[in-house]
Amino acid sequence: MKKKLESKIREWLEPPFDKSTHLAISKLRENSEVLEDAFYKDLEFGTGGMRGIMGVGTNRINQYTLGKTTQGLSDYLKKKFKGEIKTVIAYDCRKNSKSLARKVADVFSANGIKVFLYSDLRSTPQLSFTVRHLKANCGIVLTASHNPPEYNGYKVYWEDGGQIVPPQDQEIIRQIEKTKFDKILSKPNDSLIEIIGDELDKAFIDASLKLGLLETNLRSNFKIVFTSLHGTSITAVPQVLKNAGYNNVNIVAAQAKPDGNFPTVKSPNPEEPEALKLAIEEAEKLNADIVIGTDPDSDRLGVAVRDLDNKFYLLNGNQTMAVMTYYLLENWKKKNNLNGKQFIASTIVSSPMIKKIALSYGIKYMETLTGFKWIGKLIKDNPSLNFIGGGEESFGYLVGSEIRDKDAVTSTLLACEIGAHSKQIGKSFYNILETCYRKFGAYKERLISFTQTGKEGAKKINEMMNSFRYNSPKKLGSKKIIQIDDYLISKRFKPLPNHKVNIDLPKSNVIIYKLEDNSRIAIRPSGTEPKIKFYFSVNSKMGENESWKEVEQKLDTKINKLIETLNL
Repeated sequence: MKKKLESKIREWLEPPFDKSTHLAISKLRENSEVLEDAFYKDLEFGTGGMRGIMGVGTNRINQYTLGKTTQGLSDYLKKKFKGEIKTVIAYDCRKNSKSLARKVADVFSANGIKVFLYSDLRSTPQLSFTVRHLKANCGIVLTASHNPPEYNGYKVYWEDGGQIVPPQDQEIIRQIEKTKFDKILSKPNDSLIEIIGDELDKAFIDASLKLGLLETNLRSNFKIVFTSLHGTSITAVPQVLKNAGYNNVNIVAAQAKPDGNFPTVKSPNPEEPEALKLAIEEAEKLNADIVIGTDPDSDRLGVAVRDLDNKFYLLNGNQTMAVMTYYLLENWKKKNNLNGKQFIASTIVSSPMIKKIALSYGIKYMETLTGFKWIGKLIKDNPSLNFIGGGEESFGYLVGSEIRDKDAVTSTLLACEIGAHSKQIGKSFYNILETCYRKFGAYKERLISFTQTGKEGAKKINEMMNSFRYNSPKKLGSKKIIQIDDYLISKRFKPLPNHKVNIDLPKSNVIIYKLEDNSRIAIRPSGTEPKIKFYFSVNSKMGENESWKEVEQKLDTKINKLIETLNL
């Protein structure tokens, strides 16, 4: 292992690697652990593409690792398509995103591939839309989503606007692995690079309005506080809301400027309550109706609404998804558009409530692995069905099929439409949430994750997964485990241990325990961060006279007991 590592490091001390790279490696030699982490493996594609810490080395995001990836992808594109090949490139607010995007454009153009390069930062959903709108063969967005400031990433989209999925992703990876650093073509052909901007913004905003508008007449009376958390949504969300008729939109000024350092938050992740702290404080002062915050590349959104005590209540991703799905289906039903040829989609670690909602309207429900690329694939694979909407617990939602990745721009509009329409009829977003719980059952989910960095961290995560896979408990607390789904071997064990059935989904390192009271625990390593994640889901009935606050306390107690039993 040491010899292999030294060989990789020596390679980076020779051309084509530049002098600044050589100097950076010399500096890294002062810390052997950091040096090893930079070179011990190559960055891999996970559920959200290639993502990692910026710096020198094969296990880092830099002009060479992205150059190699782009060269391999260029070679694959030229094998796959005849005639003119077109790609679109967008990037977010992160440090080095603009310069790295240009490097990627240079490599594509050097390979004779036409490039549409955004002039400035744009959101991930806009990239997905633009690939389809320009009939491009693929698209790239430079982003690390909600990861810390030292991260960046590279997500690949195909001609359908969705992220690459098996077996195509493996074909591309094999092509990249065959590519040598000294074979990267990097001398740009400027005639093949076209800078794009405003003209595509209008098309995307029009599409968002078409997808997200419902029927309401009181938009001007609905008060919104919005924060882009220093990210890309500032390029689209304010304009979409304005064009929809919302003239009382208050943008959190301290977080409006795009900034890859994310100076006002510990993490630019709307899943974290702290991320919306400034926005909620402003909303209290302004007596606003709703608070919405989006992550750096604008594919996730966090929502806070006023509860029955007129205090702001932070919705989790499952709650937002449930209300949005319910409201969309109600809207389709009122227009007599439901005929069974529609579907809702979600993921194996999201709330079981979404399936209940979909089936109650007589339409199909489809479930995928974690990662929105799988929902995009469902849309592509089912052209005879209309995709109404769907999402995942990690604060991502998509309306319709014109965009093929989670879309916080259109979802922000939809959340405001639900809130404004509810207010028009004397209710609130929170009331609609309680309506869902009474109709479909009260579900509470919670995510706990543990960060394990570096080579040793990856080893610990693997050991934990093996322990849960091969030494499964028979009970958790007083409740028996009645089913184990192991997606790595595509088997469902039910009842234990005598009966096995196949799981008809691609293999993935996920284990799900189902208990006799229908509680559920899913365990998986993150595909984009050095974490192992535990997803808890519990449920109960909710009576007409019960409040969600009362039921939620009981369900939280239930989750706490499960966590204690697992010694987490």
